[in-house]
Amino acid sequence: MSSEASSLQPITEDEKLEMIQKYQAFVFDLDGTLWKGSTLIKGATELLDLLRYHGKKVFFVTNNATMSRAAYLKKFQSLGLKAQQDEIYGSAYAAAAWLKQKKFQKKVYVIGEYGIVDEMASVGIRTLGGPEDAGKYVDFSSGDPHMEVDREVGAVVVGLDRGINYYKVQYALTCLLENPGCMFIATNTDSRGNFSQAQEWAGAGTMVGALIGASEAEPLVVGKPSSFLLDTICKTANIGKEQVCIVGDRLDTDVLWGNKNGCGTLLVLTGVTSEELLKSPDNKIVPTYYTETIGDMLSIKDKLSSCVIS
Repeated sequence: MSSEASSLQPITEDEKLEMIQKYQAFVFDLDGTLWKGSTLIKGATELLDLLRYHGKKVFFVTNNATMSRAAYLKKFQSLGLKAQQDEIYGSAYAAAAWLKQKKFQKKVYVIGEYGIVDEMASVGIRTLGGPEDAGKYVDFSSGDPHMEVDREVGAVVVGLDRGINYYKVQYALTCLLENPGCMFIATNTDSRGNFSQAQEWAGAGTMVGALIGASEAEPLVVGKPSSFLLDTICKTANIGKEQVCIVGDRLDTDVLWGNKNGCGTLLVLTGVTSEELLKSPDNKIVPTYYTETIGDMLSIKDKLSSCVIS
């Protein structure tokens, strides 16, 4: 495909066959790609079954840190999608795995939800904050407020938090300013998310942005488009990045993630990216292929039987 976004054309039938033949593993985004809110996107189940039938490895990566991998597996099952927990990678898991890799021994203060808390617990990392601080507030009535924090907090991890409040931001800020060496980690910086069919919602970037503004520091981002999760997947599956095709709905995470790591990329228009945005002269992030919906890939189902699939 052309490197100019404005000249892009939807994936052709020949390119669909080429894509299936070329790549050994397909990594799917979730929100806006396989489902929107609690509604499965048409063709998702059939495409995953088709890829597996032809011997392809399938993985799922989401920047939504509100749920753990175990919780996501339950959602897959409720929607009738086949998956194993070790095929699912979330940004909450990424934060926990990164800290475990660094042999982190301190506590984590969480701006986020149970996904982060549960993933930290799964690797033996102690947490505070998160949903437990949803109803807390700073008392300014004395005219001289003071925030006491746990001196064992060695990292602040920020993800999507639908219970965000001033108390959480101030607690996290105080940890970063007053606890020596305290790390600022973001699960992702997505500006918006597809949490329902009809509307877009403020994403984790909202919460991360609040703490960036207060701390004047930049976080370590462990979710897409950071390479950490892709490195983990490729090592686990014993495949090279050039053998992977990323399928997702976002240019600034899914497509950028694949492009900068040497993967193929398939953009779908069922999430936050419109065709107008994709082809805008201002857009510099160009996918290998694009299509309206993942269900479009099923048009080659009958043709695959006459092809040699590597």
